[in-house]
Amino acid sequence: MSYSSIARDGDLAQLVGLSHKHIILTLKAGGELQTHRGVIKHDNLIGSNWGTQVFSHTGAPFFLLQPSLADILNELPRTTQILYPKDIGYILVTMGIAPGQRVMEAGTGSGSVTIALATAVGEHGKVISYEQKPDVQNLARKNIERVGLTSRVEFKQRDIREGFDETDVDAFFLDVQHPQEYIPQVRAALKPGGFFSTIIPTATQAEKILPVLKKNLFAFVEVCEILLRYYKSDPTHFRPVDRMVAHTGYLLFARKIEPSDDPRGRELANEVSIQDNT
Repeated sequence: MSYSSIARDGDLAQLVGLSHKHIILTLKAGGELQTHRGVIKHDNLIGSNWGTQVFSHTGAPFFLLQPSLADILNELPRTTQILYPKDIGYILVTMGIAPGQRVMEAGTGSGSVTIALATAVGEHGKVISYEQKPDVQNLARKNIERVGLTSRVEFKQRDIREGFDETDVDAFFLDVQHPQEYIPQVRAALKPGGFFSTIIPTATQAEKILPVLKKNLFAFVEVCEILLRYYKSDPTHFRPVDRMVAHTGYLLFARKIEPSDDPRGRELANEVSIQDNT
């Protein structure tokens, strides 16, 4: 994404109408956008300042904006359910994803988490993404290309039961069915102290993975869910909107630890393996 103050050829842009309905497009010299409110020529957008008002050939007004990461993720073409920005944001912060890191994910899906990770690690970081289904991976590749982050992502196609090529990565996000079956492989890929996270749809699965994490020496385990509630922004009718984004899954976080060779090491590791934040 461009960080210039003006819209340039090749940038992702967002056109927002007065009713807040929006369109995300890639600007191309000579291109045209056909809408039910008229035609907008890309050449009339390129070179304009972000945040300015533009008009279709029928005079319909739009604001020219740079889309946020949340806007992009919500508009991704998908064949699988994607994570919501409310979950992704908390995952990035809790796992400490930062520029220059090497991070991994398994279960690429449509690429929503991949895009968020690639944005966070910056141009000097790397995201390694494993996916078993070629059609799913191909769609993710297209989504990554659309936002211009291809150079930051390395795709691999494999059944992850076979393990991973990488070691000493900073963080690992796992989004697959039955995640408890792959914890040893994840541990082998992480650096000591590395961050692990997964999303689990049901309480039954959470109960299954917790003892596996303990057995494989993951500690400081936390499980939470993120609930998001919007409010009407009209100052004369300020109240919650009728719908909210409630439970989308349990988020689980843990750290890989290395007990001391001291006989007390494993005993102490077991004591810190499950964390209670109540």
